[in-house]
Amino acid sequence: MVRNHHNGLKTVALFSGFIVVLLLIGGGLAQYTGSSAFIWLFGLIAIGTTFWSYWNSDQIAIRAMRAEEVSESQAPGMYRIVRDLSTRAGQPMPRLYISPTDSPNAFATGRDPEHAAVCCTQGILRLLDERELRGVLGHELMHVYNRDILTGSIAMAMATVIAMVAQIVTFGSWGRGRNNQGGGLGMLVAALIAPLAATMIQLAISRTREFDADEDGSRLTGDPLALASALDKIESGISARPLAQTAQLRSASHLMIANPFGQVAQVFSTHPPTEERIARLEEMAAQGR
Repeated sequence: MVRNHHNGLKTVALFSGFIVVLLLIGGGLAQYTGSSAFIWLFGLIAIGTTFWSYWNSDQIAIRAMRAEEVSESQAPGMYRIVRDLSTRAGQPMPRLYISPTDSPNAFATGRDPEHAAVCCTQGILRLLDERELRGVLGHELMHVYNRDILTGSIAMAMATVIAMVAQIVTFGSWGRGRNNQGGGLGMLVAALIAPLAATMIQLAISRTREFDADEDGSRLTGDPLALASALDKIESGISARPLAQTAQLRSASHLMIANPFGQVAQVFSTHPPTEERIARLEEMAAQGR
């Protein structure tokens, strides 16, 4: 049921790229200041932040959505669907959460199937029928089973830390540029390019894994059209009730089944176009896959 998407290789490549970018920034600062301590400092930041994000990925998103864990008596339909799909996949039952927001969305998080959590908003539970909700939950469970959470956590850490470091470097270069204009200009350029590169990597990974989870989740449920119908409703619901773009929600937005902020320029969206996702699911159904 769980296909190999080579996520292990993707994770290694992303993690390596993260370290290399921060080491380059650290090397630039070391040359600029004459202190090699920056190389070690930025290497430790890369490793420490990645592992912190990995071990705490479930709580980051859950806190951002103000979600509360629910019992089977509180959400019997959600429990029934997730238990059935988990059993089909031969995987443990995750913890289930509900977020109080009216904007329709859902996400899965956690470092592995044994420490997974699946969250639905009140909005999506009201909007979708049981068949459509099953399609959405199948999609979210496959994110966990495909180990997408680890890859996404590293991407999130990479974009966040490099952006933070770039701001520090930018201010430092600006302040010292009069004494070392060449070095200051070089560091300023690096500070501007680095977060853009990190963001583009994060976007590419997020979009690829959404297509994979759509397909694998539909194989798990056996009903790609249910997910297609759900995505259409979710897109309309988010357009009517988008979430505010707080820092916490921006850091967790790539985990959600649809972009929670409504209409966003596609080049800056962590999700592929909904129309394209629906078209792929309809083609999958037509081919009987």
